Amino acid sequence: MRALAKSLVLTFVALVVALGVAEVVVRLAMSDTIVLFPRYHTDYVYGPYRLRGIRPAQTFVHSSVDGRWEFRTNRAGFRNDEEFSYEKPAGVYRVLVLGDSHTQGYEVRQEASYAEVLKRALAAGGRKVEVLNTGVSGFGTAEELAFLENAGARYQPDAVVVGFFSNDYEDNLKAGLFSLDAQGRLVPRKFEHIPGVRIQNAIYAIPGIKWLSEHSHFYSLLFNTVWVYFKYFAPVAKGEVQRVVPEFAVPTHQQRSEEEVALAASLLARMQAYCNSKGIRLLVVDIPTVLGRYQIESSVVPALRDRIAPAGIELVTSESLFSAYGGVVDLHLPHGYHHISEFSHALIGVELGRRLMKPAKPGW
Repeated sequence: MRALAKSLVLTFVALVVALGVAEVVVRLAMSDTIVLFPRYHTDYVYGPYRLRGIRPAQTFVHSSVDGRWEFRTNRAGFRNDEEFSYEKPAGVYRVLVLGDSHTQGYEVRQEASYAEVLKRALAAGGRKVEVLNTGVSGFGTAEELAFLENAGARYQPDAVVVGFFSNDYEDNLKAGLFSLDAQGRLVPRKFEHIPGVRIQNAIYAIPGIKWLSEHSHFYSLLFNTVWVYFKYFAPVAKGEVQRVVPEFAVPTHQQRSEEEVALAASLLARMQAYCNSKGIRLLVVDIPTVLGRYQIESSVVPALRDRIAPAGIELVTSESLFSAYGGVVDLHLPHGYHHISEFSHALIGVELGRRLMKPAKPGW
C-alpha cells in the first residue's frame, strides 16, 4: 500500500512538472500568437429560439500580447454593469445594441466599447439614457434578428443599433435559422443554434477550468486545437449537412456570393420593418474589415448597399467614420483576433450619439 501511494505521488509530481514545462515552452515559443479569450457561452431560450449568449453575472478576463481586458456581465448576460427591467423607466431613452464580438467589445475595456461611448455621448447631450450591450461573440444577423424579435424588443428600446461585420454573411448561412424560399421571401428554417455550448456547459462546471482558461497558455492551445477540430473537421452524422465555415473576427473570404448578400439584405430589411412597426429607430453600423495594419475595407459590400437602400435603412458607413484615419491609425488590434480598437469604438460611439440626438431623416 505504501509503495502504491508513493507511486501515485511520484506520478502526480511528474505530471505537474510536465505541465509546468509545457506551459513555459508554449509561453516562450508562442506568446505572441496564443490568446486567452474564453467565450463563457451558455444557452438561452428566447420565445421559440434557443440561442447562445454570455453567461450571466460573470466577471472574467481576456488577455493577449496586446493587453488584458476585464468583462462583467449582468444577470441577462449582457456586457453591462447595470441591470435592466423590461419596463423602461419614465423619461429614459433606451438603446439596444446588437452585434458580435466587435460589439461585445473583445480586446477593449468595458467602458471603452462603442455602446458605453454612445451612452456617455447621449448623456453629455442632456438625455437620461440606458444602452444595452447585447453583443455576443459569433453572432450573425440571423441570431440578432431572432433575439430582437423575441427578447430585445421586450426592453422597449427607442433605438436599435446593429453592428454589421464582414463575417456576418457566412455566419447567417452557418446558423441556418432563416433561408430564402423560391420567391426570395425570408422564412424560418430552424429554431436552435448553440454551437459549442454543450461542451462549455460541461467543462466550466469542473473546478479550476475557469482559472486555466484565463491564465494557462498551454491549456488555451489544447482547448483551441480541440475546439477547431470538433467544430469544423470532426465527422458529421449521416444525413446532416454541415458548412465548414469557422467563426473568426476576420472574414474567411472577401468575395460575397449572391446567396450571402440576398440573405443578409432580407434579414436587415425584416429588422427595419419590425422596428418600424414598433416605432423604433434602426441604425446599422458598418464595422470595418482589417486588410493590414492601418488598412481597412467596408463590410457592407456595394451589392448589399443596393439591396437595403429601398428599405430605408440608416447605414453608418465605415467610409464616413474612418476615411480620415486609414493608413495612419490602428483601427484594429495589431495582434490577437484583430478586433476594432478602442479608437474605432470611440469614433463609432460618438457618431451614433450625434445621429441619435437628431430626428431621423425621411428616407433613411
